[in-house]
Amino acid sequence: MQKVEDYQREFIAYLEGFSKDREPASLYDPVNYILKLGGKRLRPVLTLMASEVYNCDYKKALDAALSIEVFHNFSLVHDDIMDDAPLRRGQETVHEKWDINTGILSGDAMLIMAYQLFENYDAMTFQALAKLFSKTALEVCEGQQYDIDFETRDDVTIAEYLKMIEYKTAVLVGAAMQMGAIVANASLEDQEGIYNFGKNLGIAFQLQDDYLDAFGDPKTFGKQVGGDIIENKKTYLYLKAIEFLSEEDKIQLQHLFGINPTDATDKITDVKRFFLSSGSADATKKEIEKYTNKAFDVLESLNISADKKAVLKTFGKELMNRNV
Repeated sequence: MQKVEDYQREFIAYLEGFSKDREPASLYDPVNYILKLGGKRLRPVLTLMASEVYNCDYKKALDAALSIEVFHNFSLVHDDIMDDAPLRRGQETVHEKWDINTGILSGDAMLIMAYQLFENYDAMTFQALAKLFSKTALEVCEGQQYDIDFETRDDVTIAEYLKMIEYKTAVLVGAAMQMGAIVANASLEDQEGIYNFGKNLGIAFQLQDDYLDAFGDPKTFGKQVGGDIIENKKTYLYLKAIEFLSEEDKIQLQHLFGINPTDATDKITDVKRFFLSSGSADATKKEIEKYTNKAFDVLESLNISADKKAVLKTFGKELMNRNV
């Protein structure tokens, strides 16, 4: 198998060929902009890795990998509009650089372009990829709606939150891996196994993202630190703090999540203090470790060689030790 850096390099070169100038420029320039902003390229790398895990030339999976990346970035463009986020990967978001209408329409175009990439495969592979993609895309929308609903609810449970991040984030990670297995003509059992590995890793990844949103380094995180706090999002950190805090402190934290000051600096500082003092920050770290280990348990059951398991496990460990 290749090194992660090799997959990334090959994918980025393929992406460069895809991100060509098209007309009307006002529609496609924002598409090229968001695709070239960088990022971890986690999902396409997993697609390429999974194809090679099942003894396929990973280059055959480049279109599937690109489809996942285009869809993921489509969802980011629309998420940023809904969150009114100013930054994405340290740069202006699409709707800030252009306008909201451009963000909506260019995002729509990206969703269609993601589907078009499946046309480069034979009929059976196309059907399998499209079926998985449609299911996953709808789940991502459901997860996003749960996320929006939770902002105005005071009774969100841990179980509901975990379901939300499973749908909003983790299913796409699982699908990215399964798409690689589909291109490799792996058995349905193998496809399901690699999907579950990716899904559990995706839950751990999102919990880590939530943690970094509060406690990450703004120089490396690439997004506005404290963005979830500003948006009053009921993350795992918040829900655990509510569970652990005294009644008096809980009321204070709930009050902070009911206000929207023009300058949120003090709000972010106060909320982070509650996350730390309650033990919520430590509990979140433990939950990240729990889902990472669940992914590794699934990995052990996969019908692949020990050296390939080792490669996937190393990738998972590096992912959970990130600071971006």
